[in-house]
Amino acid sequence: MALTDTKVKNAKPAEKDYKLYDERGLFVLVKANGSKYWRLKYMKDGKEKLLALGVYPDISLKDARELRDAARSQVAKGVDPNDTKRAAKAVQQGVNSFAVIAREWYDKQLPTWAPATAKKRLALLENDLFPWIGARQIDELTSRDLLEGLQRIENRGAKDTAHNARQVLSQIFRYARVTQRTSNDPVQDLKGALAPKLANHRPAITEPADLGRMLVKIEIYNGSYIVRALLALCPLLFQRPGEMIAMRWEDIDFDLGEWRYIPPKTIKKTTCPDGIPHTVPLSKQALGVLRELQPLTGHGVYVFPSERRQGGHASAGTINKALQIMGYDTNKAHCAHGFRSTARTILDEVLGFRVEWIEHQLAHAVRDALGRAYNRTTHLPQRKEMMQRWADYLDALRLQAQSPNVITANFGKAS
Repeated sequence: MALTDTKVKNAKPAEKDYKLYDERGLFVLVKANGSKYWRLKYMKDGKEKLLALGVYPDISLKDARELRDAARSQVAKGVDPNDTKRAAKAVQQGVNSFAVIAREWYDKQLPTWAPATAKKRLALLENDLFPWIGARQIDELTSRDLLEGLQRIENRGAKDTAHNARQVLSQIFRYARVTQRTSNDPVQDLKGALAPKLANHRPAITEPADLGRMLVKIEIYNGSYIVRALLALCPLLFQRPGEMIAMRWEDIDFDLGEWRYIPPKTIKKTTCPDGIPHTVPLSKQALGVLRELQPLTGHGVYVFPSERRQGGHASAGTINKALQIMGYDTNKAHCAHGFRSTARTILDEVLGFRVEWIEHQLAHAVRDALGRAYNRTTHLPQRKEMMQRWADYLDALRLQAQSPNVITANFGKAS
């Protein structure tokens, strides 16, 4: 039965909030303190949603019905009225609101993403960020504001989504700084604030102490010398397993301390789509492993030759097989590809190095805040320093695992 203005006016508060329904999803919520709020229930993408229409008597029954009809018309056209409301509020608060700047950033990045990635990014913004901080001025947002939003995602069990949201926030704030809308960078304070990512189909060790124990096992690995050298280089260089086993001596420059190779064109998001070599700085420790191995395999093409195929390189399963011999379940604990996730997580969340440096070392396509691709030599001196500090940090973890009293807490951290 439809409401009347008299019925709404005479509705008295009760011990608990209650609803008086009108028609087509419209109702008034009568609060225990006597306040009366207009609400509209509607369906969007198979989900039930609510739209706040205002407070009675500022919004009369007639006004509420007109607002209801306008909102239902938007839904019929595929538009979420809550999105429209948030966007209008953001515009009213000026071009420096988080929502406005985030949409600018999204539009800049859109041409560089696959359709599926673009869809996920937009859903993350609209479902997990805009409802809580979209209307806020970006210069006013604090690390606490952002942490509350990330924990809201985390608490529903979506740990990976929370980590993705943190990365998106970092990129948006970097874009805001580049475009001189803020000097604020609250995302930097969130390093280590979230629980580690959930294990996936490529399990990886991400705790420094566990990594230290693995490094000890690698050092005492009793398999072939060639495989032990391969295992030693995997955490130092954290390149893809297929590229590690196919490393060629001619690609190693001992004088410059660099390994330059061209990733296969089938690799997604590579830094080298035009065939320009990817440069991996070699730390003193990595060069030491290679120099010791050179007298044994340096006469051939591959650094890690096959034991069975004449002229070939080590097989794809070599690293995982060695990890299994060392006692690691490569389906649950750590796999050959996991060395990349290990380095990515610890370099960022523990040691505090810049994400774009790390991503470049992973041979991922790296773009600046305006969507422009970095070239292969960008920040090479800084990345060389990062790789040396990473190698020193791994040494410290190994020593600490061997002698727990060794103090290594600040070793390798970005300055």
